[in-house]
Amino acid sequence: MIWVWSKLSAVKWMDAWEERFYGNQNAVITLLKGGANLRIEVYNESEEEAETLRDYWGGSVRKIVKEDWVAKSAVVKPPLKIRNELVVTMEGDGPALEKLREEYGDRHVISVPPEMAFGTGDHPTTATCLRLLVDEARQRRGTSWDFLDLGSGSGLLAIAARHLGAERIAAMDYDETAVGVARRNCERNGLSLEDGRAVMEVGDIFEWEPAGRFEVAVANVFSDVLIAAMPRMVPWVKPQGVLIVSGILNEQWPAVREAGEREGLVFAEPLPRGKWTTARGVRVG
Repeated sequence: MIWVWSKLSAVKWMDAWEERFYGNQNAVITLLKGGANLRIEVYNESEEEAETLRDYWGGSVRKIVKEDWVAKSAVVKPPLKIRNELVVTMEGDGPALEKLREEYGDRHVISVPPEMAFGTGDHPTTATCLRLLVDEARQRRGTSWDFLDLGSGSGLLAIAARHLGAERIAAMDYDETAVGVARRNCERNGLSLEDGRAVMEVGDIFEWEPAGRFEVAVANVFSDVLIAAMPRMVPWVKPQGVLIVSGILNEQWPAVREAGEREGLVFAEPLPRGKWTTARGVRVG
């Protein structure tokens, strides 16, 4: 059996829901008759996973006959190449992955197969975060730096940070399923969670506390969460450290920028990609 979490929402929130579940092969968003509302459904392999979504977002859970939803819908897209440093592929273990590693032997090849977690790399918010992360890593070559990933999804950014030289990594997501996927992806890509230098934890950004502060942090979450959590997030960044924020619809950027500036961030020019904005803020306060 599998369990379906579902929720009705106003159509004005469609972009936000699409961003949250982008890359999740078990998520379906349906525009309802009349065009004013939509239904979000996520298919889960356990009742506990579905109830976690219900506890966080509301909605309802029902049980249905099991089918292999991931296998039915998963499509492996071409690899994503980031600044001559990273290649992100949806290929899992097998000849296709080995061929990519041979072809791009001078780059870090990261394997993130489509599963029930946001972050396979091809969404504009994730791809732009990766580009900014590469830029930050280049500036810090030869130095010791730490990385914090808030709303880690599949764990892609944390894995990339380790390949790019981060000494210590902390990552969290409210979704227990996503954290499980992230831990599998870490193992798949050679990022050990046994030596204490990297942690992947389930947590609520309004309650969770990381161990220490960080030179580089990324928060790729809903804009309303960014705005409300800014007083908590900014102190987790060291002075002169960087907080990259994403998951922001273009029209929501001014409110996010204002919230960050109140807490002592100075933002560079934002990077719009389609309807999404990503921005890099330096903590000066």
